[in-house]
Amino acid sequence: MIYGIGTDICDIRRLEATFGRQGERFVHKVLSDAEMLVWRRRSERNAQRGLRFLATRFSAKEAFSKAIGLGMRMPMTWRRCEITNLPSGKPVIVLHGELKSWFEAQGLRAHVTVTDETDYAASFVVVEQD
Repeated sequence: MIYGIGTDICDIRRLEATFGRQGERFVHKVLSDAEMLVWRRRSERNAQRGLRFLATRFSAKEAFSKAIGLGMRMPMTWRRCEITNLPSGKPVIVLHGELKSWFEAQGLRAHVTVTDETDYAASFVVVEQD
């Protein structure tokens, strides 16, 4: 049974402006430690690739928070929700701490897809309940 559906479209230019004002402080707020490693590698190769990575993660976490019906309220936090990729490249959601415990107690599982274009990153999350 579908528990919730979340979507988000992020204007990469706005995210770039926020990053310009706040720098890595903003990145640390949004990304998990594992995501930070990927962001650094991508940013070192190409600043725009790093920015698009940050935008897709920001967007996916927003979409996930909508799909579970909490928004950015406890136990949902930016860093407790991690978007990673399987070896095939498929994006998956990995949860941590209280958010993981809450999610599992509800009998939920999530499916996520992300995309980025020149100016926008978009994400869609479907959460199912057993």
